Amino acid sequence: MLTAGGLAVAGAMMTRAVSAGFLRPGTGTSIASNPSSAAAASGATAASASPAPSIATTAPTPVATPTPAPTPATVTIPVPVYQQSMTLDCETAALQQGLAYYGHHVSQAELFALEAADTRLPVMGANHTVLRWGNPYTNFVGYVNGSDWSPTGYGVYWPVILRLAQTHGLPNAVGGEGYAPSTIYSALASGHPVQVWIETRFARVTLGTWTAWDGTRVRYSYAEHSVTLTGVSPTRVRVNDVLNATQYWVSKTLFEANFADFNNMAVIFR
Repeated sequence: MLTAGGLAVAGAMMTRAVSAGFLRPGTGTSIASNPSSAAAASGATAASASPAPSIATTAPTPVATPTPAPTPATVTIPVPVYQQSMTLDCETAALQQGLAYYGHHVSQAELFALEAADTRLPVMGANHTVLRWGNPYTNFVGYVNGSDWSPTGYGVYWPVILRLAQTHGLPNAVGGEGYAPSTIYSALASGHPVQVWIETRFARVTLGTWTAWDGTRVRYSYAEHSVTLTGVSPTRVRVNDVLNATQYWVSKTLFEANFADFNNMAVIFR
């Protein structure tokens, strides 16, 4: 279900230049005259009268006027707002919201149990950086009720969430990294909620990279967070934030900056 308001959906406004064609009327003049002739017998002169000039005009050809594009509108998707039930299971709760919109009701505990948490602690480096830790592309990293600053817990990335979405009622869901913001906005405008990875409360913090036990390079933030986007306007996106079960709008500029921090990572529920 979509609701349309009075604002325009994000995306570029298309301008058109309509050039009018002007047809110059054509004219044709036909003048006929008969020369005078001498009448041999009477000497009388017979002359034919010259008709008035005849001017033919061509009406201008009508120029087709393009149908104006419909006025874009703000689109919102009625996705339920849930709160994460564990300290660091924001990704699971955001997934739960997306599933529930399509009528698939699964508890966070059930979903999280399928994320195969790797509870090994990280190897830390200088200046409170993480050198080695688990792989969030394959498992939840750390303790779900741990601390993301210590750090004893972290989170999970798109492949795990996508797999759970596809096996819990949404086989057509897609996910990955490198999504253009315009793709996210188009999905929202089409009625598809989108789970994205950002920083908590859209803060801007220092990013780092660790090497997973299996050698995968992992970009991370101590403020890593995941939310479900549920609406779009010309300048903003609507957020279902599982941290405090709140719903609010943020500017596209702020969203895109956070989105880029996690390499434009998303799962589109459909």
